[in-house]
Amino acid sequence: MNDRNLLRGLLLIAIALAFGIPAIGYGLGSLDNAGPGFFSFAVSCLLLLIGVVMVIQSRLVERVPVDIKPRNIGIIVGSLALFALISQYVNMIVAIVAMVFVAGFAASSYSVSRNLKIAAVLVAIAFAFAKYLRVNLPLY
Repeated sequence: MNDRNLLRGLLLIAIALAFGIPAIGYGLGSLDNAGPGFFSFAVSCLLLLIGVVMVIQSRLVERVPVDIKPRNIGIIVGSLALFALISQYVNMIVAIVAMVFVAGFAASSYSVSRNLKIAAVLVAIAFAFAKYLRVNLPLY
């Protein structure tokens, strides 16, 4: 199987199932009173849907060979570890910005303006989660 699009879809399906199935055991609740597993189950369902669409699409387009770049994988994993450390010891806003700028090195071209836009959107999403979903995030 040397088809990047098919592999991406199958990976998303596997991640969705790995997080969605255990979420059912946490109790979903209802739309009025969501249980602890509701959010992760809902996100898993969306990931599953995207994965299935990607698998179907991979059958309709030309195959693209898989090109694994260990350096980029290391950069992304390192940026996630940096995010966790900075979130723990400083705050999440600084962690988001640092993660985006470090992960940007994995791209084919580095763009400060693109990284600033991505960081701004992610910080806005974090504030929305904190305000509207009342998720306890260490933003400051």
